[in-house]
Amino acid sequence: MNPPDPDPARWEKLGEETRLKTRVFDVLGARYRHPVRGTERDFVVMQAPDWVNVVALTPDDRIVLVKQFRYGIDGFSLEIPGGVMDHAGEDPVAAGLRELREETGYAGVGAKLIGTVRPNPAIQSNRCHFVLVEGAVRAHGCAWDADEEIAVTAEPVERVLALAHSGGIFHSLVLNALMLFEPHWRARRP
Repeated sequence: MNPPDPDPARWEKLGEETRLKTRVFDVLGARYRHPVRGTERDFVVMQAPDWVNVVALTPDDRIVLVKQFRYGIDGFSLEIPGGVMDHAGEDPVAAGLRELREETGYAGVGAKLIGTVRPNPAIQSNRCHFVLVEGAVRAHGCAWDADEEIAVTAEPVERVLALAHSGGIFHSLVLNALMLFEPHWRARRP
């Protein structure tokens, strides 16, 4: 039997510089040195603000969904509401409630953080937070950003979970949120 592999070495960061600034993220060049081999390499890091996504559950057990055009795939995506957090240190629950209201007009109670992930730690520095909002009802008008155009619907929880399992919902962060939501949902069911 082979001995277990040792933990990988932590590379030493030598410096970084901004190579490109965009509206949604900055691209950094980060120079690192391996502490044992002594090799130095340049890596690309996308530096973006944290994001928040919201699983909004209505009183009749539906999840609020948004459908919108996504430029990265040149097509439509069925998702849960979410967006960019306004500033570093913003409370994810407050940001989630704001995004829910702005994108869908829905508001709710009992909002809580159900998880946080790193969208792609190989090249991204940010986090995505997932908020569960219960008792969600349409209470406001929408306040979309200039480039947003959103179809809002609310579908039964089991249908949304089935869409996630069958590929009808394919956005990876939405799938993360639904995976974290599902145990909460199953625990409530008799």
